[in-house]
Amino acid sequence: MIDFIAHNLAPIMFTSVMLMLLLGYPVAFTLAAGGLIYFAIGVELSAISPEIRLFWPLLQSHPDRIYGIMYNDTLLAIPFFTFMGLILERSRMAEDLLDTIGQLFGPIRGGLAYAVILVGALLGATTGVVAASVMAMGLISLPIMLRYNYNRPLVAGTIAASGTLAQIVPPSLVLIVMADQLGRSVGDMYVGALYPAILIVAAYCAYIFAVTMVKPNWAPALPLEARTLGSGVTSLIVMLAISVGLYFLGQQVLFTGIASPEWREVSALAFGVFAVYLVALANRTFGLNVISRLTQQVIIVLIPPLALIFLVLGTIFLGIATPTEGGAMGATGALIIAGLKGRLSFATVKHALDATTKLSAFVMMILIGARVFGLTFYGINGNVWIEELLTALPGGEYGFLIVVTIIVFILGCFLDFFEIAFIMVPLLAPVADKLGIDLVWFGVILGINLQTSFLTPPFGFSLFYLRSIAPAGRWKDQVTGKMMDGMKTLDIYKGVLPYIIIQFIMIMVVIAFPGLVMRYKGDAPTVDPAGVNIQIPGFGQGGGMSLPPLGSDGGNGSPNFGLPPLGGDNGAPAMGLPPLNLGGPQPAPAPAAPANPATDLSQPPVIK
Repeated sequence: MIDFIAHNLAPIMFTSVMLMLLLGYPVAFTLAAGGLIYFAIGVELSAISPEIRLFWPLLQSHPDRIYGIMYNDTLLAIPFFTFMGLILERSRMAEDLLDTIGQLFGPIRGGLAYAVILVGALLGATTGVVAASVMAMGLISLPIMLRYNYNRPLVAGTIAASGTLAQIVPPSLVLIVMADQLGRSVGDMYVGALYPAILIVAAYCAYIFAVTMVKPNWAPALPLEARTLGSGVTSLIVMLAISVGLYFLGQQVLFTGIASPEWREVSALAFGVFAVYLVALANRTFGLNVISRLTQQVIIVLIPPLALIFLVLGTIFLGIATPTEGGAMGATGALIIAGLKGRLSFATVKHALDATTKLSAFVMMILIGARVFGLTFYGINGNVWIEELLTALPGGEYGFLIVVTIIVFILGCFLDFFEIAFIMVPLLAPVADKLGIDLVWFGVILGINLQTSFLTPPFGFSLFYLRSIAPAGRWKDQVTGKMMDGMKTLDIYKGVLPYIIIQFIMIMVVIAFPGLVMRYKGDAPTVDPAGVNIQIPGFGQGGGMSLPPLGSDGGNGSPNFGLPPLGGDNGAPAMGLPPLNLGGPQPAPAPAAPANPATDLSQPPVIK
């Protein structure tokens, strides 16, 4: 029995710790306790099994390993982006966006659903926090959509799925953690996830469009009396065209003196957007009526969050700022936006700081526990066991990706994405790397997979967030005064099923077409080996590598360094070497120095 435990300690440790996590024990303490307990067991069994490489002095490495976590600059982005998202949530940016975009898409069927999806993508690109996105949109859009007779499962599924876009839309916290655990650049992870995120948003919108075609009564258009901003889409198109024209004017004429192409691009873009924004502000302040009220509201509400997204992601993509610096600029920009809206108070900042500190401490504690667990697990060759188990799967890299997708999806129903990232990813990444899988591609696949697990009944976290704010019983609509039926849990489960199917399809698409992610590598310059021509100049031909013969003046007045010519014939020793003749013109031998009869070598030198 002891021999069996000693030779199978790695699977026993992994299984028991995962079982404790699934039972609901605190993650950080479970990982650390499991690591320490199995460390003591491993030291005692190390004499039996040569696979166990644990000894008591190894515990002294823990302080340095924990300090390495605190010294990790990449993880600084987590508190910055969390603080930015909480400030924007408190400034009621989501409410303004949903109201304005809902009015913009109101005349078409499913307009409110389109608005929820687009706002979910915008919130994901600014907040990066799933709980904040789901709860904010649920509180704001759910009563409105139920008021205008939207199908209840459709409402619940759209809100829950749109909130999880914060998992994959940069600057996602999931992508930051993935990049750190995979040892890859956060900027590369953001660029790699951009196209898959856009495809997921487009797939959600395509589903809503299909619903409006098949079941038009499930997602009706807003009635005329509910369109408080009126019409005026033509005015919006004109302002968009003016902004594009100003952008090209700035790029081709006004800012040509800027040497850096990145900064010239940024300056031209800022010029076009800022000019249109000033027109909208002047139209509202002075009542100019040069643009419609709808256009005015869309510009004033949309440009600040879009500018913030560019401040964060644009500077990262252009290489102007690192992700940590981008997060710091985003947090500062969120404070400025909230202040300009008059919604920044001491209570708001205090709440955001409290929540950010709690989340950061939560992440650090899990990381510390994972480090303690990892030292023991690697000491008992657990990484070798995982590698042998996964590399033996049929199908090569695609078989590995499919099996890992299933495992992570199941774990995602029970564990938070931080826990999966800190426990599973360090074990899976070496196997993926050995199979030749690009780790950024692998990280994006895992990110989409974790997004899917947030929606899966009965343990999907987004479902819990939505259930916590959706009315369970009958409630009174404050606008119409009507009594409305509550949202059933079964409605929430039914509503997310189509979105889960969409997510699985997107995972398969990203696996089948890795080029969607590999664009992060850019267009690296290629060199044709057949076109490489290396010429070595000849010696003694007057080239840069020609040296004068040792011990001669080279015929050009160069010094002889006091050495005799190699292989010379002027009475100097030839040292057994033939005269150097490399094909160039040979210099004349140096004349022998005349003997000095006054020098008597038998006497000491005379110092004058």
